[in-house]
Amino acid sequence: MRSFDFTITDEVGIDANPAVSIGKLAKEFPDSVVVLRNGDKEAQATMLMALIDLCVKCGDRITVEVKGGDEEQTANAFEAFFKENL
Repeated sequence: MRSFDFTITDEVGIDANPAVSIGKLAKEFPDSVVVLRNGDKEAQATMLMALIDLCVKCGDRITVEVKGGDEEQTANAFEAFFKENL
């Protein structure tokens, strides 16, 4: 398993648009399972409504966990996505 923490700087946080993009990115790595955690809530990256239900706002520090066959590549892609978009 590989994980990283990220503090959301986007003023909107993770609403529908970023959630869709996160889901699309996760589907590019079918051998990995990506889970986002915000406090005591968690959601798989491919589950749009679950991502929105995390209620991630600007300033929240989330944890992204990656498990699977291509953990390193998947985690690197997610880190880059979060840095560029959130």
